[in-house]
Amino acid sequence: MRSAVKYAERCLKDEAQALLDIIPTLNDSFDKAVDLIYHCKGHVVVTGVGKSGHVAAKMAATLSSTGTPSFYLNTLDAFHGDLGMITQDDLIIMISNSGNTDELLRIIPFMQDRCIPVISMTGDSNSLLAKHSFIHILVKVDKEACPLNLAPTSSTTAAMAMGDAIAIALMELRRFKANDFAMLHPGGSLGHKLLTQVKDVMYKENLPIIPKEMLLVDAIIDISKGKLGLGVILDDDGMVNGIITDGDIRRAVEGNKDNFLNVRVQDVMTCNPKTINPEAKLTQIQNMFRRFKIHSLLVVDDKKQLIGIVDYFAIMN
Repeated sequence: MRSAVKYAERCLKDEAQALLDIIPTLNDSFDKAVDLIYHCKGHVVVTGVGKSGHVAAKMAATLSSTGTPSFYLNTLDAFHGDLGMITQDDLIIMISNSGNTDELLRIIPFMQDRCIPVISMTGDSNSLLAKHSFIHILVKVDKEACPLNLAPTSSTTAAMAMGDAIAIALMELRRFKANDFAMLHPGGSLGHKLLTQVKDVMYKENLPIIPKEMLLVDAIIDISKGKLGLGVILDDDGMVNGIITDGDIRRAVEGNKDNFLNVRVQDVMTCNPKTINPEAKLTQIQNMFRRFKIHSLLVVDDKKQLIGIVDYFAIMN
C-alpha cells in the first residue's frame, strides 16, 4: 500500500502543477469569453466528446447553479435532432483537448450559418476547432498524470478548473450572493440554512423569564422548567437586561460556597447578552454560535424587547 500512496502523491502533484502552469496563459480571450457569456440573452450550451463530454456536463451544471442558464449537449444526439434545442440567442462552448474532434467540427457549420458564437477550450491554439471559434481559450498541459501519458487526467482536470474559473468570474460580475444560490438549491441542506430565518426556529412559548431580585436557589427551579439551560432578565419595559446560564450558576456555587443561599440573580447575571433579529438567517446564527462560543441567542425586536430564544441544539436537528 505504501507504493500506492506514492503513485497517488505523484498524480496529485502532476495535476496540481498542471493547473498552476495554466495561470500564466490566461489572457484577454478569457475576458472576452466571460463578457460574451455575461451578455448572452439565451442559454450557454456546453458540449464535448468522451471525457471532455463529462467535463462539459459538469461545467453546464456549475454555470446553471450559479446564475448562468446553461445545458449540456450530447454530440451524438445533436446529429439526430437535438441541434434544434439551440436558438440564435444562445452561444456554445466546445471542449476538446486536441481541438480536432470530428464530432465537434461537424457542428461548427451549423453554428456559423446561424451566427451562433462558438467558444472553444482546447490544448492547441492551432487546432481546427480553435481556428474556427469566435473565441478560443487555451487549456494546455505538458503531460498527463497518467504514467503512459495517454489517459485524460491532467488535461480533464485543467479543463474542469477552467470551467469553474469562468463560472466564478460570472458570479462576481452578476454579484451572485448566497441567497441567490439557495434559491437555486431549495431542496438541499445548504438551501435550508440560507433561507431559514431565526423566527422559524426560535422558542417563543413559556420563555424562562426571571426577576433579577430572585434568589439564585429559587431561580434554578425556573431555569430547569424552561429546559434551555438559561434564564432571561428583563427591565420594566420588557427590554433584555441580562441573562443567567447553567454555567453562571455553577461558577456562583464555586465562588460563594459559604453564602450561596443569599446570592441573587443580579449578582451573577451577564449584562448585555448577545441578541439577534428574528429576520436573520440560520447561517448567521451558526456563525455567532461559533464566534462567541455560546449555545443560545436571545431574539429581540426593533425595540430590543424579547420575543424568543434560539438554541444551538434546536437548529442542529
